[in-house]
Amino acid sequence: MTIERVEMALLKLPYVHFFETSFGREYDRTFIIVRVYEDGVCGFGEVVAEEAPLYSGETTEGAWHVLRAFLIPMVFKEKITGPEDFYKNVGRFRGNLMAKAGLELAFWDLKAKKAGMPLKRLYGGVRDEIEAGVSCGIEDSLPDLVARVGVYLEEGYRRVKIKIKPGWDVAACAAVREKYPDILLQVDANGAYSLADMETLKKLDAFNLLLVEQPFPPYDLWDHAKLQKEMRTPLCLDESILSLDTARAAVEMGSCRIINIKVGRVGGAVEMRKIHDYCEEHGVPVWCGGMLESGIGRAHNLHIATLPNFKLPHDLSASRRYYKEDLIDPFIELSGPGTIRVPEGPGIGVHPVEERIRRATLKREVFK
Repeated sequence: MTIERVEMALLKLPYVHFFETSFGREYDRTFIIVRVYEDGVCGFGEVVAEEAPLYSGETTEGAWHVLRAFLIPMVFKEKITGPEDFYKNVGRFRGNLMAKAGLELAFWDLKAKKAGMPLKRLYGGVRDEIEAGVSCGIEDSLPDLVARVGVYLEEGYRRVKIKIKPGWDVAACAAVREKYPDILLQVDANGAYSLADMETLKKLDAFNLLLVEQPFPPYDLWDHAKLQKEMRTPLCLDESILSLDTARAAVEMGSCRIINIKVGRVGGAVEMRKIHDYCEEHGVPVWCGGMLESGIGRAHNLHIATLPNFKLPHDLSASRRYYKEDLIDPFIELSGPGTIRVPEGPGIGVHPVEERIRRATLKREVFK
């Protein structure tokens, strides 16, 4: 059996509500969908690189170039048919983890569909439902933030994450805690602080947070370790964790007590599993972060979150949290208070709608 063709499409979807982090405010998302075809079966993957190099150094246009010039030609040259084989061969290319992950995930979906099983079974997942949290961006005012949190709680989410940045941190936590003293609450800085802000960050201990996510820039493991020694609240690393090696360094240095695993950020599910297993062995809980994926990427994340060491609520909200019209049918919905049922069909278990994909597509290319 051989891969017959690979397709890429660059898409843009508008958000139902703007999403603001310490990087800035966004009203839509541009991303890449990858398809791999073999014997009439199609596997879908999503490249989570963003239009601007803010969260990471990768961009959608950069990922498009790397896929069309290097990764997809490698698939045909090396006659790759499976995700493990892809992982072994793609290591020759440095970086570009999001581009690699999108194509590898398409191979995982294809493999599970050919086997006639949901992807979670191929991964060895242990649960049929996952705990879903919601991520709340920076709003125009503190009352707007509290109101937005209230909307998500009414929708059934049990855990809320709020984005913070210098000047929007202690007061934001205090406002939410005053209104909702008992909810599961965590914060995410996306690397907006430095060691000079330690005293401000230490004040977050007063709010009984689940964790403080990525306070310092990605490569600053040493200062994270200094901060963790001074804080009662667990630090969680996101952008800093790019591989098993960086996860091991962070744990051994004491830079964090929790790790957020994003499959796109670490280059695919093979590397994700290595990080998961290492953290499980060393008593470090992990959870699955999101990159505001469409239903295709979100479905991949749901299957990943079924692995045993994914122990905290995830940033895996329902489709309507971000998009009025998702790319899939049925939409991903909450199945209970704060939970989402993992799709049971073959592969990622959801059905991409071709007409919606076509309407959102900016450009497309086919490789044979």
